[in-house]
Amino acid sequence: MARRLTSGALVVASHNAGKVGEIGALIAPLGLEVLGAANLGLAEPEETGNDFIANAELKARAAAREANLVALADDSGLEVAALSGAPGIRSARWAGKARDFTSAMGRVHQEMTASNNPDTRARFVCALALCWPDGHLETVQGEVAGRITWPPRGERGFGYDPMFTARGESLTFAEMEPAAKHAISHRADAFAKLVARCLGPA
Repeated sequence: MARRLTSGALVVASHNAGKVGEIGALIAPLGLEVLGAANLGLAEPEETGNDFIANAELKARAAAREANLVALADDSGLEVAALSGAPGIRSARWAGKARDFTSAMGRVHQEMTASNNPDTRARFVCALALCWPDGHLETVQGEVAGRITWPPRGERGFGYDPMFTARGESLTFAEMEPAAKHAISHRADAFAKLVARCLGPA
């Protein structure tokens, strides 16, 4: 049976300021206190999982154990059809230790060009794991379909947002107002599922 978190503090187990900001904005209406992993000095565990859910789980478990608080972890990435789903769970690693997503987007474009595959379909995937200090865990996954846009456009958002246009939209995620992006994003999809399942008032 699912367990609900309805009050108290919640650690967002990420050192990515953009991601923490997006998750914080989604959590704000629920009345929970949001704490960032970086602010608490929590270590970043190595992402050794084979899929988004596995990586979200290991990050949530590590943060919940270290902080002794309920922890929410996100693992997300871009899957490109022409690249057989790459960069996928390695999306952040393509940006390197410096988190240079301009370089990472360039690599996506270069590899798509080299593949000689005209398919521009892509999707963002987001897995969320909510873990209690006693080890209880709840997980969900969301996604948004779209296409790769080149050259990148827009200054908002973060990561691969400037090169992703959601299905039915003309603006990239980086060109959209934050509220408009939050309404349709992979993270919003996953978060809605998490709220329905176990987060906030029933």
